[in-house]
Amino acid sequence: MEMNEILSKVDHTLLSQGATWDEIRAICDDGMKYHTASVCIPASYVKRAAEYVDGKLAICTVIGFPNGYSTTKAKCFEASDAVDNGAEEIDMVINIGWVKDQRWDDLLAEIKAVKAACRGRLLKVIIETCLLTDEEKIKMCEIVSNSGAEYIKTSTGFSSAGATFHDVELFAQHVTNGVKIKAAGGISSIDDAEKFIALGASRLGTSRIVKIVKQNEHQ
Repeated sequence: MEMNEILSKVDHTLLSQGATWDEIRAICDDGMKYHTASVCIPASYVKRAAEYVDGKLAICTVIGFPNGYSTTKAKCFEASDAVDNGAEEIDMVINIGWVKDQRWDDLLAEIKAVKAACRGRLLKVIIETCLLTDEEKIKMCEIVSNSGAEYIKTSTGFSSAGATFHDVELFAQHVTNGVKIKAAGGISSIDDAEKFIALGASRLGTSRIVKIVKQNEHQ
C-alpha cells in the first residue's frame, strides 16, 4: 500500500494531559505536510488549531474523554462547544458502565443526542473494546449502526489496551448502515497500519505512523 494512502487514513493524534501549544502546532504542521485525515487534539486547543490550519486540515477532538461517564448533557455541551470552536470531527466515549448494565436504549439515546449536537460534523463512537466482551462489542456495533454516527472506534488509548486485529475484524462483520471503523491505540508500525486497513479500518488513530515516515526521511 502506498504511504500516501495510509497517511490519508490517519488521525494524527496528541491527547496527552501535558500537551503544549508548541506540540499541538507541530502535529498540525505534520498533518498539513503529510496530508493526514485530521489531527486529533484536546478540546482546549481546537479553536487555536483551527485558526492556525485555516481550513487546510480537519481538526478532530474528543469528548467524554477518556472515561465516558460524564452525563449526556455534558457530552452534548462538549460536542457543541467543539463545533463552535472549529472542530470538524468529534470522537466520543460511551458510558461503559451502561454497557455492563445493558442500558441499550440509554446508550443509543446518548449517541443520537451527541450526534445532534455535532450539527452535521463527523461523529466517531469509542466503545473501549479492551473493557468489553465480544457479545458487548457486537451489541455496540448494532447500537452505533442505528445511531446516525459515522464511525465506531476501538479505543481511547488510555485504558488497559488498544486496538486489536480481532476487534476490527469483529466490527467489520457486524456494523451496518455504512458505519465505518476507526482503530486506535497501540498502532506502532506500518505493517500494523496496513493490516488494520485490510481488515476494514477506514481511519487509524495514531501518532507513530507520521513519526516513522519522518524518521525514514532522515535516514
